Amino acid sequence: MTRTGDVRGAAAGETVAPEPESGGRRVALAALTLLLGAAGGWLATQIQLPLPWMIGAMIATTIGSLAGLRLSVHRWVRGAMVAVLGVMLGSSFAPGVVARFADWLVTIGALALYVVLVTAILFWYFRRFGRFDRVTAFFAASPGGLNEMVVVGRELGGDDRLIALVHGARVLLVVMAIPFGFMIFEDYSPSTQPPMGVALLQQPWREALILGGCAVAGALGARALRLPAAFVVGPMILSAAVHLLGWSESRPPAALVGLAQVVIGSAVGARFAGVALKTVARALLLSAGSTAVMVSLTILFAVALRNAADTSIQAVILAYAPGGLAEMSLVALALAIDSAFVASHHVLRIMMIVVVAPTLFRRFLARPAAGGSQ
Repeated sequence: MTRTGDVRGAAAGETVAPEPESGGRRVALAALTLLLGAAGGWLATQIQLPLPWMIGAMIATTIGSLAGLRLSVHRWVRGAMVAVLGVMLGSSFAPGVVARFADWLVTIGALALYVVLVTAILFWYFRRFGRFDRVTAFFAASPGGLNEMVVVGRELGGDDRLIALVHGARVLLVVMAIPFGFMIFEDYSPSTQPPMGVALLQQPWREALILGGCAVAGALGARALRLPAAFVVGPMILSAAVHLLGWSESRPPAALVGLAQVVIGSAVGARFAGVALKTVARALLLSAGSTAVMVSLTILFAVALRNAADTSIQAVILAYAPGGLAEMSLVALALAIDSAFVASHHVLRIMMIVVVAPTLFRRFLARPAAGGSQ
């Protein structure tokens, strides 16, 4: 059985190590990445793809990465745009939303069951077909946030690059599939969706200061508290509080929300930069199988729970879909599908996994079976 160390070594041999880059070089690469993503987003708007700025940016930068371009989006740039998304999501929490929390207890409880089932099935899948070691298989299988699973998996001895590739490919596949699925089966039309915010120059300065404060203070505060997905969770919590208290009724400008889509989409595609095509193809193939399992379970749970929550079956699908908190929340916003319900469930899912997954792994899987392989 192939050990992850062997896979890591083989893959490392296939990938050219990047040369040290100057600050100017990094800025140039980031500018190239975002320009390519924006061009892809604009083209996607012309052919009326669903969620065009994010999906177009993902497609363009993924193609560029696989073609050998050295693309990158700095984590602070992505973090700033994710904070804008967090503020946008928080603005969905009107006073009436709090009263709905009690109606979500069934879907939240079922979410825990969903997480356990997905992790168990995919742990076996990655061990059987991917030949991953225990740590890598477990954290590649856990439907948590990409960054959190990579960090925890690396700390416990897993192959962080394989975990990142599998989760990155999962996010790419789900974000591509879900909007197209709604367009085909739900008669979703991009041209009929409402704008997600006011024009940039129409934002009152007082509202801009309040929302900007939510983004900065929320992100830094959540990071200091080491909350998972800090750059989206912190701003979302502060923005929700501000809107629930009636201090603001505004949303971030539409231009910033569009820019956030380009940045987040470009970051997904740029994850494949510098990785050998053979390695990416293997990760995509394995992720296609695991994503099919997760999406199938998502649909089954959504059908079973369609009468258990005060929302639509589409919202339940997005709340359970394994496409990432930022990405699925953007899909919900773009399709005008109960973004508060969707974002709340994704935040809870990530918290469940980040808190529980390491403990479960150490308790049940850290020791290899007698006479077996790790």
